[in-house]
Amino acid sequence: MDDTERKLRTEFEQLQEELAHPDVFGRSNYPALAKRQGELAGLLAMFDEKNRLANELADAEKMTSGDDSELAEMAKVESVELKAKLHAVEADINEALTSKDPNDERDAVVEIRAAAGGDEAALFVGDLHRMYSRWAEKNGFKVEHISENAAEGGGFKEIIFMVRGENAYRQLKFEGGVHRVQRIPLTESSGRIHTSTVTVAILPEAEESDVQVNQADLKIEVFRSSGPGGQSVNTTDSAVRITHQPTGIAVSMQDEKSQIKNRERAMSILRSRLLQAKLEEEHKQMSEARRSLIGSGERSEKIRTYNFPQDRITDHRINYSRSNLPGALGGDFDDITEKLHQRETELIKGDL
Repeated sequence: MDDTERKLRTEFEQLQEELAHPDVFGRSNYPALAKRQGELAGLLAMFDEKNRLANELADAEKMTSGDDSELAEMAKVESVELKAKLHAVEADINEALTSKDPNDERDAVVEIRAAAGGDEAALFVGDLHRMYSRWAEKNGFKVEHISENAAEGGGFKEIIFMVRGENAYRQLKFEGGVHRVQRIPLTESSGRIHTSTVTVAILPEAEESDVQVNQADLKIEVFRSSGPGGQSVNTTDSAVRITHQPTGIAVSMQDEKSQIKNRERAMSILRSRLLQAKLEEEHKQMSEARRSLIGSGERSEKIRTYNFPQDRITDHRINYSRSNLPGALGGDFDDITEKLHQRETELIKGDL
């Protein structure tokens, strides 16, 4: 039994003990515990099959050197078949161990904000919003607008939207971090290249059972919504700001005319941000290399550069560059995503 199998069997036994407790059905984390038990049971069944095949292969290989030539020949044929089956099971185990992130199947909340660069940064927020929207359309995902804060010079100071579909979070989780753009603004008469930055945060959509929010910890304020420049766009106090006082996380929502809808949307985003904070704590247990793949949107985390004069897009985490920047901004960046997933798989295998 190798170390990985031993760890999984220990975890499974501990889960069985926990799930046998009389009050387990009343716990908020019961669904997660039961789901993990099912995942472990499937993994251990594969290990059982692997061990069975390995034992049969060892027996067959012993028979290949026996005195009975006919039996030895049959054992050789059986050995070839057993090796093929064993290889297939080992491949299934590797895939199961390396491809499963408990949040991969969730929908994704995408938050894009202008950082350094003024009007150029705001315009690039709009460019990235179109990039992800076109990518989603090409790959069969649905984009659901949540909120936006338009900039007077065009683009957005901030825009938040949901990407819904199978494994949406898995496909987008490596997009979090600082995206840097280098290009000549339309207003630049001397042709000087400007560098601007935009932050992207990718959050797994949280369900109510994922994060326990004490209503007493919330500060809820209502106010009149406004548009670009501060002009009023609503005559009623429909905008909502919810602050989670223990963490200081605040969410404002004003795009809906209904205060109830704005409150629902704000709570949804708040839960996702609280879940993300929880995940960042868990990420500290990962190796530094794996953590670097999943950015948190901090300004120091420059993950990608879009260089327009040289028609080059570069992902700094994997030292990968390619041309056809217009194609990438048109939603064709799956090659970068695939390389990031490959790198994650390599790192996970190295940690096991």
